[in-house]
Amino acid sequence: MIKNISIDLLVPFENHPFKKRSGIEQQELTESIKENGLLEPIIVRSFPAGKYEIISGHRRVEACKALGITSVPAIIEELTKDEAIVQMVDSNIHREHILPSEKAFAYKMKSEALKHQGKTCGQVVHKSRDNISDTESGRNVQRYIRLTYLIPELLKLVDEERIAFTPAVEISYLSEYEQQILLEQIEFTDATPSLSQAQRLRKFSKDGNFFVDTVFAVLNEEKPNQKEQVRFMEEDIRKYFPKSYTKSDMQKTIISLLEKWQKQRERNRRDER
Repeated sequence: MIKNISIDLLVPFENHPFKKRSGIEQQELTESIKENGLLEPIIVRSFPAGKYEIISGHRRVEACKALGITSVPAIIEELTKDEAIVQMVDSNIHREHILPSEKAFAYKMKSEALKHQGKTCGQVVHKSRDNISDTESGRNVQRYIRLTYLIPELLKLVDEERIAFTPAVEISYLSEYEQQILLEQIEFTDATPSLSQAQRLRKFSKDGNFFVDTVFAVLNEEKPNQKEQVRFMEEDIRKYFPKSYTKSDMQKTIISLLEKWQKQRERNRRDER
């Protein structure tokens, strides 16, 4: 059943694992709704006190709020909490840009909901719409769930792509105390572990040989594929961008401007010939 619901009656999904987007993606969505209206109804379920919990459509609701829209079309479904969690994850997991931390907590929520329903962890995998192939293998889902064992500061480095996914999975087996030591050494050495280094750190932990000096020595090793990097301090370039821009938005803009600059240089060279 589709019904127009007042935005004031909508509440976000409890512990929603997918973060709000305030950069280019959200701006483009807002512009699209402004020009074309909300073409696809959001999905909600009944909630106490006459309210409705959003299952799918959080970003669209935020865009409508920004545009001053007071009501939105919604499909109302009668679901248990666990059924709602499964549908919420499945309807959001196919987004184009999802952070590793978002996938991690989404899969963990779905895994726990399925266990409550007496289903197996293998069913955490989200089926594609043709119901033939999986978007994630069962093993990969479990590896994503491992990321929820990282301390927030290390998980943030994974989201920022400073720590790669597979080393992050290995690091997740370290204790919180060991992860804190690793974080301090990452900041001190300005280096992050490769997969082989992360595997060795995990073994050091298992064998009771995880010490500050050991971590320092491992991170200070020169990696075979290590390349010199150009880095900017965020505070040096933040003033050139809108406050809503994320680090990813700033990076995309810088690359786009450099590409335009390069094309202009090429045009200038051709004109000089």
